[in-house]
Amino acid sequence: MKMKFAPIAIVAATLLASSPSLMAQTSTAANAVVVDAAVTDNIFQLYEGTVSKIDKKTRTIFFQNNEGESKFIAGPEIKNFDQIKKGDLLNVTYELAVAIELIKTKSDGIRSKVETSSETMSRAGEKPTRNITNTTTIIADIVAVDRPKKLVSIKGPSGKITVVTVKNPQLLNDANVGEQVKVIYFDAMAASITPPKKR
Repeated sequence: MKMKFAPIAIVAATLLASSPSLMAQTSTAANAVVVDAAVTDNIFQLYEGTVSKIDKKTRTIFFQNNEGESKFIAGPEIKNFDQIKKGDLLNVTYELAVAIELIKTKSDGIRSKVETSSETMSRAGEKPTRNITNTTTIIADIVAVDRPKKLVSIKGPSGKITVVTVKNPQLLNDANVGEQVKVIYFDAMAASITPPKKR
């Protein structure tokens, strides 16, 4: 029998991991006007499998998919262990989105970074699920614009300068040194165990 353990780290991190730390700093962009934005959004399937066996004494759950069998020991943190049945489906996904907004305002020299996180879990009596989301918002100064090469250099709150390639060249029409951009990073991981689909 082929036994795989790699997906177990993903399941454990998603279903059992403690909440990410929450950091916040004062943000700036008063009287700012967003004139355009560029967004990328990607969702990745990390793991998908079917519950093939459950050992209630050791609280071990076995999952089966095309790549073989994996097992996961459910600690006491999983309150809804008894709701898991053979044939249930496990699904773990990861989503990453990045949005860049051009803010028409003169830089006041203040850059900021705000990080927030949230999570939701299944209620009593439901099958185990967990969603963890993190959002980071950065206000950065434009320090250089190279329109022919479609490049913008921005300085974030740490003082580090990052060169960003802008896919939409129209965004550069209004981008000037001394103005600011807002960059939003969003990532989420979701794990759920659901009943098999009825045929």
